[in-house]
Amino acid sequence: MKDTNCIFCKIANGEIPSKTLYEDDKFRVILDLGPASKGHALILPKEHYANLYELPDETAGEVMKLAKKMAVQMTERFGCEGFNLVQNNGELAGQTVFHFHMHLIPRYKDDGQKIGWKPQEVTQEELEAVVKCFGAEE
Repeated sequence: MKDTNCIFCKIANGEIPSKTLYEDDKFRVILDLGPASKGHALILPKEHYANLYELPDETAGEVMKLAKKMAVQMTERFGCEGFNLVQNNGELAGQTVFHFHMHLIPRYKDDGQKIGWKPQEVTQEELEAVVKCFGAEE
């Protein structure tokens, strides 16, 4: 299903021009117009899913396989020294377009990007409480 009001649906399905690196019957990979680094691209499913929670399991697996394929090719072609895969879900997590997409970000020495988080301190009791939420035992 496609969302007629979704800009990423329109781009993924060729209704809006893009700088396409790859396309098949399920996905389009395009260059990001606000890149974090040279070659920063997005994997867009042609079907509309607002986020990871709506993505069917099979499609999620296909996205990861495509991400790996693209990362290998981009590393070879751009000579990057590292690679980030970034996928945000929800406004609080940084999602700005509510159509599932995965960022492919080639990394270069001194590219000035900081993608990470500040580690927090955690007690053994807090860790155990999280494990219990999943019904697992250590």
